[in-house]
Amino acid sequence: MRAEERERYSRQILFPGIGEAGQEALMASRVAIVGCGALGTFHAAALARAGVGTLTIIDRDSVEPSNLHRQWLFEEADAADALPKAAAAERRIARINSGVRVRGIAADLTAANAAELLEGAQLLLDGTDNFDTRYLINDFAVSRGVPWIYGAAVGSYGLTMTILPGRTACFRCVYPEPPSGAQPTCETGGILGAVVAAVASLQVAEALKILTGRTDLAARHITTMDVWDGGGVRQISMPARDAECPACGRREFPYLDETRRAPVSLCGRNAVQVHERERPIDLLQLKARLEPLGTVAANEFALRFSAPPYEMTVFPDGRAIVKGTSDPGVARSLYAKYLG
Repeated sequence: MRAEERERYSRQILFPGIGEAGQEALMASRVAIVGCGALGTFHAAALARAGVGTLTIIDRDSVEPSNLHRQWLFEEADAADALPKAAAAERRIARINSGVRVRGIAADLTAANAAELLEGAQLLLDGTDNFDTRYLINDFAVSRGVPWIYGAAVGSYGLTMTILPGRTACFRCVYPEPPSGAQPTCETGGILGAVVAAVASLQVAEALKILTGRTDLAARHITTMDVWDGGGVRQISMPARDAECPACGRREFPYLDETRRAPVSLCGRNAVQVHERERPIDLLQLKARLEPLGTVAANEFALRFSAPPYEMTVFPDGRAIVKGTSDPGVARSLYAKYLG
């Protein structure tokens, strides 16, 4: 370890649980963060400051003004430019710690690209907002024996759980099926930045244990909390591994076998993501074609097209987020109308 690194991380090295050997392990480690919203931005900033050597940040969305009260890496200029969150995060992390190798990927994590984007990561952190992606992460992690840390927050409530494939229950042991019925979202129930920070802090603490080789100290319980209504913090023992669990019991990974994804309604956004096939798009050519039809702004990362009451953000890989509807059929129709 170089002298400047020893100085930078001196207070962390002084902590007996990490020490110099643990710091060297962190600096050699590789982490993938899936979702760079409220939780993911905290993960990325905290791990970069802790000296994690390589960070891969995957997110499909762009920065909006409503993100700024709880998404720790972004600022007003990012929202004004509608920068993809992954690109904005990469820029900021490079300024926080130039010694960290960071790669921001503006993409939707799918069965088709999971191996490419996640391969080589020693740990996966969940900053997502939907169960489908979490089941995909779980299938990938269990199939390859990679630890991952689940987290969620809405309103003033949050929870987190550490999954060590082969040693603890996996996500599908605990949640065999997605919750049924309407679920609260950030848009319908709001969210406090405080609960985001609390959940993400616990996830990062678990990550540091695992990355420094202390998986024996990783939590074997589900932590829930309510930072507003007096619910406090509760810890519930994780169930035993289920021998009949499709993922860690029977070794069936259907979320990795999907060849396409249907349009996805985004959490609390009155928006739908459409990405039915890989379809590279020249954004400048598309901008010229759409300018007579509405308001268009484009940069190297994305194109934003507004034709009230709808707004469409198009990415170079052909993926689009259609705002103004939660109906996948309407979103598909608008995609076909404007992109063909």
